Amino acid sequence: MKILLLSGVAATSGRIGTSLWKAIALTALLLGAGATASAWYGYQFGLEKGLASKSDQAAEAVYLELEEQRTSLLEERGQTRNHLDALALRLGEMQSEILRINALGQRLAEVSNLDADEFNFDELPARGGTGDLDDDGGSLSAMSDEDFDFQELVDEMKALSRSIDDRERKLSFLEELLMNRQLQEEIFPAGSPVANGWISSLYGYRKDPFTGKRSFHNGIDIAGKRGSKVMSVASGVVTFAGSKAGFGKVVEIRHGNGYSTRYGHNQKVFVETGDLVTKGQVISLLGNTGRSTGPHVHFEVAYNGETVDPQKFMKEIH
Repeated sequence: MKILLLSGVAATSGRIGTSLWKAIALTALLLGAGATASAWYGYQFGLEKGLASKSDQAAEAVYLELEEQRTSLLEERGQTRNHLDALALRLGEMQSEILRINALGQRLAEVSNLDADEFNFDELPARGGTGDLDDDGGSLSAMSDEDFDFQELVDEMKALSRSIDDRERKLSFLEELLMNRQLQEEIFPAGSPVANGWISSLYGYRKDPFTGKRSFHNGIDIAGKRGSKVMSVASGVVTFAGSKAGFGKVVEIRHGNGYSTRYGHNQKVFVETGDLVTKGQVISLLGNTGRSTGPHVHFEVAYNGETVDPQKFMKEIH
């Protein structure tokens, strides 16, 4: 069935209605497109925002990791510096210990009369090796050579330090033994008080040269040239230097360990009471003072106050 709009008004109204529906449809379409576009742009914005957030988180994580590594490196650097300072300090201590050992070794070499060229503590010990040379003297690969790591170096220094301490204790003990031995040799009466002479009267009972009676002679008489040098047979302290009845000009020396010696009938005395004398030191000149029949030295050795035969302590008299 067909409907015809004949009136002008009707015709006009029909056209307006059709256009209205078109406008409404267009408006709806536009609104839908706008909503779709808004949704799309909202999605894109949200996506971009999410990606940006993830990117920021990743950057922050990288930053934190770098900061952690930086802090760790600073701590390791500080620890390394502390280790190096400790090693430098210990190295200085070891150098001082080695200097002491060198000085001690030189003293021992002198006391023991060792060859100074053979035991020269001012030079490094002789060392050597083939290294990286082949049989013809050419260079070989250094594959067998390895560097020390830090801990190995520390362990080596600790072992060396223990070795130095041990050597120093042993050398100190040896020095003490040598010094004691040398001291014992110095204070022990040994040898003749004169370089040249002959024994003119022995120790013990004899006929007195002035009375002819039997009497005890507390020493030996060594005859020699007037003015000859008289020497101490051991190191010690002069306990008397002067004149005594019968002995003339006399020197008495205490040596320690209970020993003492006496040198009588001297022409001249060079020492005084309280003087320190060394073994072999000239203390007087051979003479004929006191109760004497000729130039000689009366030589006595006493142990704990009791005289003993001096010939037991003497070398051969020439």
